[in-house]
Amino acid sequence: MVHVYNCHPFASQQIVQVEQEPGLVCCGGGALFVVATGGCKVEAYSLEQEGCPLICRFATMGTVRSIQHSKIGDYLVTIEEKNSATYLRAYTNWRYQAEEKARVGVRLLGHLLRGASVRGGVQMEIIEIPLSEHPVAVACCSVTGDLLVGCENTLVLFTLRRQNQQNLQNQSQQNLQSTSPNTQQSSSQNQGQTSTSNQDFSILDFERSVIVHIPKMTPKQVALCVGYVAVQTELEALVLKLDASSEHKTLDSSTDTHKSAVHLEEQTDFLFVPRHQELLGDRAKECDIPVSIEKTGLEDKGQYTLSYVLFRRFSPEFFQGCSMEEMQLHSLQLYPLFTSNQSVSKEEPACVFCFFSLPTAGYLYSLKGGVELISAYQYPEKVLEAVLTDHLLHVITKSALQCFTVRCAALATRIEDPYIDTTMKACPPCSLEVCALRMQLFIGLRSLCVYGRHVILLSTADTETPEETERSTQRRGLSRKWTISSPKETSTAGHGWNLYVVDTVSPLTLYQEMVEYSQHYAQTNPQAQSLQHLLSEAHLLLRASLLQISEQQQNGEGNPMMSLENTDRQCERQTAVQTDRQELEEALRQNCAQLGDCFSRAHQKNCHLALPYYRMSGLSVTEVMVRNRPLPSSPHSYGPGFLFYLKHYLLEETEQSLSQESADEVIDIFSQSDPSELISVCASPSMINISPARTLQILQRLEDTAGVSVPLTITMATLMLRMDDVPQYTQLIDRHAEMLLVYGFIEEPRLLLHGGGGGQHTHVRPTALTQQLAKSHPGLLVAGMVALHENNKVQLEQADHIFKELGCENCLQVDFWEAMLMASSQEAIIQELLFRLASVYIDRLMYSNSDTHSNLPNTSTRRRSLKSADDLINSCSHYGALYPWLTVLSPAHTTSFQHQESLHKLQSLLCGPSLSIGSVLPLLERLSEETLWGFSLHLLCATRRGQYGSSIEKLLDRCPQAIIAYANHQLQDKNMVLWWQKLLPELCKRTRAAVDNSILLAALKETLVVVAMEMSPSEFLELIPDDGTAAYFLPHLLTCSQRHLQA
Repeated sequence: MVHVYNCHPFASQQIVQVEQEPGLVCCGGGALFVVATGGCKVEAYSLEQEGCPLICRFATMGTVRSIQHSKIGDYLVTIEEKNSATYLRAYTNWRYQAEEKARVGVRLLGHLLRGASVRGGVQMEIIEIPLSEHPVAVACCSVTGDLLVGCENTLVLFTLRRQNQQNLQNQSQQNLQSTSPNTQQSSSQNQGQTSTSNQDFSILDFERSVIVHIPKMTPKQVALCVGYVAVQTELEALVLKLDASSEHKTLDSSTDTHKSAVHLEEQTDFLFVPRHQELLGDRAKECDIPVSIEKTGLEDKGQYTLSYVLFRRFSPEFFQGCSMEEMQLHSLQLYPLFTSNQSVSKEEPACVFCFFSLPTAGYLYSLKGGVELISAYQYPEKVLEAVLTDHLLHVITKSALQCFTVRCAALATRIEDPYIDTTMKACPPCSLEVCALRMQLFIGLRSLCVYGRHVILLSTADTETPEETERSTQRRGLSRKWTISSPKETSTAGHGWNLYVVDTVSPLTLYQEMVEYSQHYAQTNPQAQSLQHLLSEAHLLLRASLLQISEQQQNGEGNPMMSLENTDRQCERQTAVQTDRQELEEALRQNCAQLGDCFSRAHQKNCHLALPYYRMSGLSVTEVMVRNRPLPSSPHSYGPGFLFYLKHYLLEETEQSLSQESADEVIDIFSQSDPSELISVCASPSMINISPARTLQILQRLEDTAGVSVPLTITMATLMLRMDDVPQYTQLIDRHAEMLLVYGFIEEPRLLLHGGGGGQHTHVRPTALTQQLAKSHPGLLVAGMVALHENNKVQLEQADHIFKELGCENCLQVDFWEAMLMASSQEAIIQELLFRLASVYIDRLMYSNSDTHSNLPNTSTRRRSLKSADDLINSCSHYGALYPWLTVLSPAHTTSFQHQESLHKLQSLLCGPSLSIGSVLPLLERLSEETLWGFSLHLLCATRRGQYGSSIEKLLDRCPQAIIAYANHQLQDKNMVLWWQKLLPELCKRTRAAVDNSILLAALKETLVVVAMEMSPSEFLELIPDDGTAAYFLPHLLTCSQRHLQA
């Protein structure tokens, strides 16, 4: 379906003063090229100056049958005919003919001139390009300047080359080495005279790179764009991708190219009617068009690979309202589109589009990133020619010029901005139905070309176009192969003609007209589909203009000619471009606001688009609310799109808070439209300024109708707290059990904190309820924060920040870590918490044991931890039971309660299975071993590291009364041998030195009892010292012998 809108895209028109009837017309580089009918002269007119003055004229070497201009290299390429022979020629430096310089150089492809060109003279050159077959069609790449020539059964690709002055001189000297000395001397003198002139001058040349054989197709039109090759016959269109590769590959379809070729043209008894076929992407290779490549380039080292991209064949039955003579494709075009953030080289377009047309329909395909039909244009009349541009598709019929909108910008915008089609940004879809704008009537239109905002039309009074004359005279036989012949020359006698330059309005002006046109729908039916469609068309128009400005800026920065301009001129150009961009961006914001209004009121599946469009408009939520106040006809009705926008805005963590008037209006909106969202609305940080008393009344009515719920109770308690009604707040909080309140926090985390939805580095802050809970219900606060973390509502660092904001980093924060250690199952989190807790316990031991303990942060708010050491040991597997010998080293009631708790928690962590001893050793170095409790920690670490020998020695030195408890617990299983290998010799040595030491003697007796139980009599006998004290060991030896005999 094609929408028709009465918007006029044309601003003015003028007639180009041409002396003779134009036969061929093309444009490019700011110039209009006109070839007189049957003539051998090209006239160039300026399109950028008023009145289109003549730039220059120059003669061709034959009758021009086809002419094309290349933006890259600024050259013309022609197919010419002379003496029944067809030639392909390129004309470079044609602009120098405007200075009435008569010199023209003629040379063959690859043979650079050694005369005036090498000596520094700049002149127009005619490059003769030899071909083995007759050229039928030509095309130039608008990105690289390469040349594609279509012959009867082949496509020949020529790569554009540039030769600078120095290379030409070196090449000339090499070529002259084989000549006579006099000639060399004369040449060197000539070169020396002009060696300082035109050093930067470059000469264009072409290199034949590759030949593509297509034996089953005779091209009528060809197109080229950055490796994409398109060829079109009368009923078929084929797009190929030609890639240069360093690896040698062959195309699968190139083998047996002619195996399925059947010369149906010889079968004159039957008419072969092809079936309609469309093959996209990889399926295109299933077509019956064999293709092979032949590399011919001498400089290119790599190989070429060819892949099928698109194939479309039309059946004669596919047409309606057209005769057999009119059924043929035309207007083949490959169109590149660049974006401002090219991820690849700037020479590689982000999008490449392919367009071709039938007399009754046009087809636009996207080729990169997956082949897709973007738009299909249904023409109201038979179209003769069409040209695709950034903003519009221009088509001509016999009597009118008409414009259609295009969807190129919709696809390019999605490639440029990854946030399109999200809740952040939006853009009308590529599948949006196209529309036709107001047409401009003419008489006898024959051809069309476009340059920028200039549309060039050639009209003749003869209503029968050359193509129709050709079709009427060439009645096709029963052959499948359609006949291609050169255009028929039109008689110059008795026919009027005109060459028009029609200027289109600026995109911003056309956008404004579309907006004015849309007001008609907005006033009559704000929810009309046509209003949405027209605003979407205006949006894409602005998008295309912004993409075009970005491309112009990139081209300007990389264009060496721009650097030669006057500095003032460059500043003026940059200022003008910046001004245009600002105007377009402002218009885009206005359009987004209008589209947001459209989608906010629409009762359809796309109402969610109100959110991204309102965001792109830059409007504040208050301004959006004003735009969406109910109409008088429905005073209590809000659009679903507006409610969707408002919900998402309130769910966002933004620093912008609404005024009390706006916040109360939001409460009223949801109380009328969606009361179930009131809890979430009240928890939003943007609603901090709501009237608590007024909102509380609304929530109480909600509780009466919907029933009691935990989140609703917490919300009401928060409002009571804001009203400084602490008793009522406490009553509401105590209404539910702690675990139910925790579930309420999980359901609505913003009751506890604001700003936690953006990841680990997002700034968070506590709410007023959180601050009150820290004072009145610390356990509930810790449980709530643990639940939020375990349900991925808050990160660990964010929770730490909350407790620091509350001033509880040395009390509640530690309680939170201990609770997290009990709840978490993530190993990385567990190790982080273990290290933090060990560090905190060590700090507490240092400060509580010193006289300057007042330096400990927040010691003024000393309170007992939520979990004691015994609680943690009994409920958390990461806290191990204290070793029995630790109670000897650090008996209870020898220090303060807080010191004792911190010591037992640290000892428990060291006794547990999870803490890595190596990670806390640097922290333990801060603790002195002078105290027994400090010594116990160092001894515990040494024992955990397996240093039993040194631990026994240290323990005997510092606290021998604990040695037996230590040995009974630590020297077991594989460490049992240490009883007689280490402990017994140490005790013997120490008792000899201190005979009256009862503690050592008791420890020696206990040790001998264990040794006698574990060793044989002979082994025990070897342990008895020979210092005359054997009598002391005899009772134990007797016990050992009796046990051995009983065994």
